[in-house]
Amino acid sequence: MEEENLSVQPDKRPSEPRTEEEKQQLQNRLKRIEGQIRGIQKMVGDDRYCVDILIQLSAIQAALKKVGYTLLERHTKTCVASSIQEGDGDHHIEELMKVIQQFSK
Repeated sequence: MEEENLSVQPDKRPSEPRTEEEKQQLQNRLKRIEGQIRGIQKMVGDDRYCVDILIQLSAIQAALKKVGYTLLERHTKTCVASSIQEGDGDHHIEELMKVIQQFSK
């Protein structure tokens, strides 16, 4: 399998900083997901029925995908759009395509 060459880039920032409301919404969603994960840990510890745990895992996966799609949409509408307008879109489009492939797995 080919490596996607996507890595963490701590010195890069969004072309348009996230608003406080956007940050808060993302943080709230992630905290809910964190709570769901703790709930599953408790379910495993309590030896709960497998199907109940699987249903909760499915809900967490859906919630994580929702966070990812939210970030993906924002990145496309701000960072990628800005780089295209500045005439430097090829690199950002390539990066976007790689992240979409990675996210779709």
